[in-house]
This record gives sequence, structure tokens and C-alpha cells, in this order.
Amino acid sequence: MEQPYLHFWHWWALALLLGGLEMFLPGAAFLWVGGAAALTGLVMFVAPGLGESVQLMLFGALAVVAFLTSRRFARPDALDEGNNTLNRRGEQYIGQWLMLETPLSNGHGRARLGDSSWPVLGDGELPAGTRVKVVGIDGVNLRVVAE
Repeated sequence: MEQPYLHFWHWWALALLLGGLEMFLPGAAFLWVGGAAALTGLVMFVAPGLGESVQLMLFGALAVVAFLTSRRFARPDALDEGNNTLNRRGEQYIGQWLMLETPLSNGHGRARLGDSSWPVLGDGELPAGTRVKVVGIDGVNLRVVAE
């Protein structure tokens, strides 16, 4: 019986190469396919007489299963297109109720929101301590209306 050209360490070297490639192209499932190469190498370590065609078919089958498994466990998109307020922090406060920190005079004032003080815009004159609702955003200012 002729010795196969591909040995177990070839598959393990391919597994390491694919694992390294995953560092430069993350999310492309190279790690999973590298796992298939490592498993093929393990089979070759246990049964070293398998021919190249059997090895390649085994690797191909394991790679397909590994890739499909990677898609099953893939993280869904982190961004929810319906509620994406990343880099638009003020928009997440629309609909919340605040207390005026300073009086609203000439349409300008400040309100406390969490650990921050936000500039607010509104109609009319309101004293400090008035409860207001955020109804919109205008640049860095929260647009508010009285309760």
C-alpha cells in the first residue's frame, strides 16, 4: 500500500493557517473551516492509511458542515435598523419626562437627564423644577413641552 502524500500534520498546518487568516478577516468562518482541517488531521493521525481522495472528501464534508454550523451560530446584526440611535444620543430621550434645572426663559434652559445637564428649547417661560417632556432634538438641544 502506497503512503498518502498528505499527512496529518499537513491538515494541522492548514488549520493553523486558516485560524491565522481569521485574525485578518474576522467573521469569514475561516476558524470553523480550520476546525474541519484539524478534525481531518485527527482522523489521519488515527487512521494514517487513508488516500488523498478520501481525505479531501472528508475535509470537504466537514468544511461544509462547519461553515453551515458557523452560520447557525453567527451573531445577528448588532444594529437594529428600526431603532438606531448610535451617534445620535439625544434621539433616545424623545418621549422622556425631565425636570428643568434652570428656568426656561426666552425659549432656552437646562434640564437634568441622568448624570448630564442638557440644553433645552421650548415655548414660553417656565420656572426651574417644571416637569417637561422631550418631543424632539434640535442639534444638541432637546426640544421640550410643558406637562
